[in-house]
Amino acid sequence: MSAAVLSRPVLARPGPCPIIETEHLVLRPHRMDDADSIAQSLNDWQVTRMLSRVALPYSRDDARDWLNRQRSGALPDWQLAITEGDGVHIGCVGIELRHGLWHLGYWLNRFYWGQGVMSEAVFAALERFTRRMPDVTIYSGAFADNAASLRIQQKLGFEVVGTDEVFSLARNRMASHIATRLPPGALKSPWA
Repeated sequence: MSAAVLSRPVLARPGPCPIIETEHLVLRPHRMDDADSIAQSLNDWQVTRMLSRVALPYSRDDARDWLNRQRSGALPDWQLAITEGDGVHIGCVGIELRHGLWHLGYWLNRFYWGQGVMSEAVFAALERFTRRMPDVTIYSGAFADNAASLRIQQKLGFEVVGTDEVFSLARNRMASHIATRLPPGALKSPWA
């Protein structure tokens, strides 16, 4: 074995995707029977245009392909289904390892917007994740025309670190993007 292989840093992992209960929500690992709800939510232009890696149209087969990757156990990522405790999938909070850095992403079915669901879900996921991984910086961001997402991040303690252009599959073009990060120990309650 070469010295380069032996000297590669070992990345800490947060462990398996948990079940998290909040006052109004249950966040849980995804199930294959979430495919129809995911496809319905992500086949909505109002939702998908705010995501960089989701194309339109988005089908049940697309959802099943994504679920198969997530459920394989090969990824260290947390992809939490957002439910109101009834098991019905209404959105997702993901914390995934990309290029050696942890990234936060999330989306919510449009019919649940403006009710505080996403603030509650993202805070709960980050609170649990940062307890397991206290020394990790978490990166995120939002398209510049997604003020609601940026407000959530700012309430939670994320700081703006720059702007760039990111390709959006749904828009089929580059779009202005605001990059953010949450340094270790900076997580704040959205209700504080």
